[in-house]
Amino acid sequence: MIKKPILDNELKEHIASLAEDGREIFLLKGGKVRLTAVAATEMCNQVRVNHELGPLETYVLSQAYVAGALLASTVKGNDRIRLEVECGGPIKGLSVESWASGAVRGYLMANPIKLEKPLESLDTSLLYGPGFLTITKILEGAKTPFSGQIMLEYGNLANDLALYFQQSEQTPTLFYISLHFDEGARLFGAGGLFIQALPGADEDELGEIQEKAKGLNNLSRCLSDGMSIREYVESEFATFGVEHLERRMIGFSCPCSKSGFECYLKGLPEKEREEIKKGTFPLEVECFNCGTVYSFEKEEIEKILGGNA
Repeated sequence: MIKKPILDNELKEHIASLAEDGREIFLLKGGKVRLTAVAATEMCNQVRVNHELGPLETYVLSQAYVAGALLASTVKGNDRIRLEVECGGPIKGLSVESWASGAVRGYLMANPIKLEKPLESLDTSLLYGPGFLTITKILEGAKTPFSGQIMLEYGNLANDLALYFQQSEQTPTLFYISLHFDEGARLFGAGGLFIQALPGADEDELGEIQEKAKGLNNLSRCLSDGMSIREYVESEFATFGVEHLERRMIGFSCPCSKSGFECYLKGLPEKEREEIKKGTFPLEVECFNCGTVYSFEKEEIEKILGGNA
């Protein structure tokens, strides 16, 4: 993966002034409730640059990246989790993969998002339309991935994720995804919360936390103002007995490489290899997960595919 530079100096200075991106895990209510919190402003801005996203595309895909970083707290070691949406609305769908280690990558199926008329609100149900949400756990050593799927009910990623956990794992869950843009449509704050009941939690205790969640201070604005994600949680949920468990860095990262694409080109059917050798150079191939473009000159293709290009 090649990270493209963020050229907006004011945005770079703002990001540098913030607490580092990261994922924090806490227990509430004496260990009966688990809270995962993510700060992701730098990650989402790098995604925007690499994928060359407009404001609307940034809004949609950043939500999915924050969700992916939160979901990765449910796997461990070298395991990863994939969040996919297939839908009939203008975004068509998206796919985000996140590793337990904190790496996140993924893409929008429609970039740019084509609208028949300008949006009058940020109601994402108009963008998603009917469709399906799928979560797949890819566990190291397992013979096959484990997947679960629901129909989109809300067209709101946080609400549909909560519905997924309620239906697939029968676990009361709350997702909160927060993005803050400045007047110039620059993403100045990005973060999220994933609150999940553990065995022993009763309905009254969960109800208290759900009521608290309705009145939380705006997470992304707090992050934009320089508050760390840990400070936010320990302040907002102080009355619930916050116990900090662990911190992990998160970031936009993809294991793609030029050598990996060389192997891909070698494995193409002979007809496609011959068409490539007769095509124009340099040949450019793009990783759809991270937007990195790898360029191959004619001499390189001759070496990779053999014969004269």
